[in-house]
Amino acid sequence: MAKNAYDIIRRPLVTEKGEVDVEELNAYHFEVAPDANKIEIKKAIEEIYAHKSVKVDKVRIINKKPKKRRFRFRIGYTRSWKKAIVYLNREHKLELF
Repeated sequence: MAKNAYDIIRRPLVTEKGEVDVEELNAYHFEVAPDANKIEIKKAIEEIYAHKSVKVDKVRIINKKPKKRRFRFRIGYTRSWKKAIVYLNREHKLELF
C-alpha cells in the first residue's frame, strides 16, 4: 500500500533549537511516522512543498525513546516517536506557519 505524504510527515516541530537550525543550516525539524525511512521522508517533503519546487539535500533521523514519568503513585512512560531533520538547498525556504 502506497503511503500518503501527510501520513509520513506528521507535523513540523517548532523549538528554539529548530529555529537556530533554520537560520544557520537551512534545516527543518519534523515529526514523522515511526516506520518511515529517509527516502520516503525526502519524497514526502518534496511532494508537500511541490508548489515551491523544494529540493532536499539530505535527511537525518532520530528515534526518540520513551522517558519514565511519575504522576502521584503511578509510573508511566511518554510515547516513543521519530524525528527527522531535513536539510534544504540554500536557495529554498519553507513557510511553516
